[in-house]
Amino acid sequence: MNIDYKKAAELLKNCGNAYILIHQSPDGDCIGSGMTVYHILKSMGKKARILCSDDIPKRYSFITEDYIDEEFEPDSIISVDVADTNLLGKYKEQYGDKVDLCIDHHISNTLYAKNTLVCPDASAACEVLFEVLKEMDIIPDNRMAACIYTGIATDTGCFKYENASSRCHEIVASIKKYSDINYAQINRRLFDIKSRGQLKMESAVSDKMEYYLDGKCTMITVTLDLLESLNVDLGEIDGLAGIPLQYEDAEVGVTIKQRDENSYKISMRSANDVNVSDICASLGGGGHVKAAGCLIHGTLEEVKAKIVNAVEKGMKK
Repeated sequence: MNIDYKKAAELLKNCGNAYILIHQSPDGDCIGSGMTVYHILKSMGKKARILCSDDIPKRYSFITEDYIDEEFEPDSIISVDVADTNLLGKYKEQYGDKVDLCIDHHISNTLYAKNTLVCPDASAACEVLFEVLKEMDIIPDNRMAACIYTGIATDTGCFKYENASSRCHEIVASIKKYSDINYAQINRRLFDIKSRGQLKMESAVSDKMEYYLDGKCTMITVTLDLLESLNVDLGEIDGLAGIPLQYEDAEVGVTIKQRDENSYKISMRSANDVNVSDICASLGGGGHVKAAGCLIHGTLEEVKAKIVNAVEKGMKK
C-alpha cells in the first residue's frame, strides 16, 4: 500500500523494536537513511539494528561510529532505499516478505512492503526521510544531519547531477542552519580521499576500459582476479561507476563487478537522455533514469553481450 509522509511518521512513532534493512553494495544514501532511522528509533527509546548483506565501506565510518549492534527479536521490519527485495542479498529469504514499512525514492520500487512511501522526484531516500522528520516534529541533531547530508550529497554526485533539485538544496540549507558540522570535511571524505587500493583500481580499469556501439557505451570490469592481483578489498572500490562516463562520447557507462564465479553486479549511468532504469529493468534490475543497476548470471563474456544488447535496444527508444 502506498502511503504519505504523515502515515510513515505515524508508523515510525508507533513501531516497536525494529530491524532496518539496507541494500547490498551499500552506498551513502542507504547507509545515511538507515542510520537516520536508527537514530529516530533510538531517540524514542526503541531498539534498532541495521542489516546489510555486505560490509559498510570504511569511508562512511564518520556516520556509523556511534552505531551499536545488538541482537533482539524485532517487532517491525523497515527498509530504506531498497526498491526490490532482490537487493537484500542474503536477507531476502528471511525478511523479504516481512517488511512493514519501506521508505524509498526509486521509481522502480516493486511495492513489496505492507506500507510504502516512495517519492521518485526526491534526490535521495534521505530527502524523503527529512520530510518524515518534519511530520514527526523532529529537528535533525548533528548525527541525523550528517546522515541526511551524506545521503543527498552522494546520490546527487555532490549536487552536480540533474536530480539535485531546488528542494534538496533547501533541505541541505535547513540542516546546515540547525547543525554544527564541518560539511567541507564530509565532502572531502566522501569525494576526494581515496585509499591506495582505490587509486590502483581506478588506474587499472581506466586502462582497460572497453568501448561499444561506436563509443556510446563504455564499460569497465572489476573481476575477483583483478582484486586479488592488486591486493584490493571489495569495500575499497566504492565510487567507480562514474569513470566510464568520463569518456567524451559516452552516452551509457557500465561498471561490472564480479561477486562470485557466475554472477556480476552491474551499475549503469546515463550521460544524457538514455533511460538506464528501463535498460536495467529489462535485465532484472532497476533504479533511476540516470543511475540504475542489476545482477546478471553467466560467464563474463555472456554478461557483457547481454549488457551491450540491452543498451543498444535502450538507445533506440
